[in-house]
Amino acid sequence: MWKIKQIYDGDYGCEELLPGQKPKVSVTLINEEGIEKFVSVEDEFLDDNGLNVGSSWPE
Repeated sequence: MWKIKQIYDGDYGCEELLPGQKPKVSVTLINEEGIEKFVSVEDEFLDDNGLNVGSSWPE
């Protein structure tokens, strides 16, 4: 099972989004064996699914 270790919002409004694009964040995931992986998802996805640091990542 993957859990959220860190959420990084690298967009500080310096770059404009293209029409229809939504803000994205980088998420560091970690599993029981200590293996990490990184994903980029729309910030809205985290909000819609109630995800935060420590949450289980939906498979």
